[in-house]
Amino acid sequence: MPKYSIDDLLKSPFEKIKRMSEDGFEFWSARDLSKLLEYSEYGKFLNPINKAKESCKSSGYDVEDHFAQVSEMVEIGSGAEREVEDYRLSRFACYLIVQNADPTKKNVAMGQAYFAIKTRQKELIEEEEQKLIQSEENQRRLFLREEMKKHNKHLADAASNAGVKEPRDYAIFQNYGYKGLYGGLDRQAIHNRKGLKKSQDILDHMGSTELAANLFRATQTEEKLRRENIKGKYKVNQTHYEVGKKVRETIQELGGTMPEDLPTVDSIKKIEREERKKLEGKGE
Repeated sequence: MPKYSIDDLLKSPFEKIKRMSEDGFEFWSARDLSKLLEYSEYGKFLNPINKAKESCKSSGYDVEDHFAQVSEMVEIGSGAEREVEDYRLSRFACYLIVQNADPTKKNVAMGQAYFAIKTRQKELIEEEEQKLIQSEENQRRLFLREEMKKHNKHLADAASNAGVKEPRDYAIFQNYGYKGLYGGLDRQAIHNRKGLKKSQDILDHMGSTELAANLFRATQTEEKLRRENIKGKYKVNQTHYEVGKKVRETIQELGGTMPEDLPTVDSIKKIEREERKKLEGKGE
């Protein structure tokens, strides 16, 4: 394959025929691409398209996501129009097509270079975006987990003042909150549903959304116990259950995922170790 400079690719005719959808997504018309690749008949171009679709499928991608079949009106002279079949092709689809196109046609080599480089550039951008998203999620988890530790202490203090003194009674009190929020599941049931080992803390394996729901449960229960001066184990347990249930109902009303159905994530301790290493590295 001949070598092409970045300047060549930026001025590439493949860049010029790129279109934008109504939603702001780039695509290429199969008919435009067939002309640029010098296929005299669109029917003959269907051969590399079909091969590309098979490659797409065998790679584990949804063919319809990359090869969207559409109908368009084209002029046939004297102001008349007729409907023709076309495809809206993704960058990846175009890459697969040029890999299966007739190599004797002069623009195929440039097309292979253009779509290979541009597809890789897009992959790198998406990888960086995913890293950024994950980094932001990690920071949210670290913050919310620390807040959870702090407010669990406040909650324990409020429960103690209300009459929950013994560790066993406090464990029962906590389970009432979990049952309200998790549709009847207690701590052990949540632990089992999440597929965690005996030594693993469920809070350490929650994403930010689940942690936020539990933090809201804890803070609102603490405030209600203090504000209404609730006393006695039964009333305290029922309060925790009702607050957890109310948080669950709010999630349902908003169309959110129920906490027991949210994914189990890697331990937050791993993130904490990585953050410590970063700080140690900055201090050197």
